[in-house]
Amino acid sequence: MAVSGGLRHDLHGRGQRLTPQRQRVLDLFERVGAGHHLSAEDVHLQLLRADARVSLATVYRTLRLLASMALLRELELPEGSRRFELASAEQHDHHHLVCAACGRTEEFDSAQVLQAGADAAAKHGFRLLSSRLTVRGLCGACAAAV
Repeated sequence: MAVSGGLRHDLHGRGQRLTPQRQRVLDLFERVGAGHHLSAEDVHLQLLRADARVSLATVYRTLRLLASMALLRELELPEGSRRFELASAEQHDHHHLVCAACGRTEEFDSAQVLQAGADAAAKHGFRLLSSRLTVRGLCGACAAAV
């Protein structure tokens, strides 16, 4: 999958260029699709399996850059680990349930969360752009093991 010329232009405007490594990372997220949450290590491993020679440090830098450009969304998990997912214009605000023990992540939608965000924004003079809630707890398997 080739990325649009718009990304090439956006990168150039930031003094960056579309390197083969950046293209491969973005292509990987486009292949796995929205709703898949990948860590830098997951991305690195999948790229190595595909015979792409890219360092883990390059993957980290690329993920941060693509997230800063709103091409990827970043999700912070317990213990400070981070996962990334593909961002798209069609994708609506959604929220995450994250297991504090194993890191399992599930997405959910909630009109009540969106409304609470809109209410809080209005109360404090903000215009709501998006809302995202991360609920940390224990998944069924981890809760049963405790």
